[in-house]
Amino acid sequence: MKNSTAHFPLSNERQYASPLLAKPGKAWQQLRRWWQLAEQRRQLALLDDSALQDLGLSRADALRESRRSFRDDPLARAELSS
Repeated sequence: MKNSTAHFPLSNERQYASPLLAKPGKAWQQLRRWWQLAEQRRQLALLDDSALQDLGLSRADALRESRRSFRDDPLARAELSS
């Protein structure tokens, strides 16, 4: 008597696994973006007045921007409004 165990091809298994693998990738991208924002804002706070003037920013502008949360992403807001 043959074993009647059902056989599921690998292609179907991959089909179900791919959405599960996509979410960690998106989470990683978000964490990376937040780290970049935090680093950029930290570096902005370290610039001297001459460099800030070259950028057209005052010390107050730089401090205000550097105090923003890493989760406050201007690119994410732009995507929501379009």
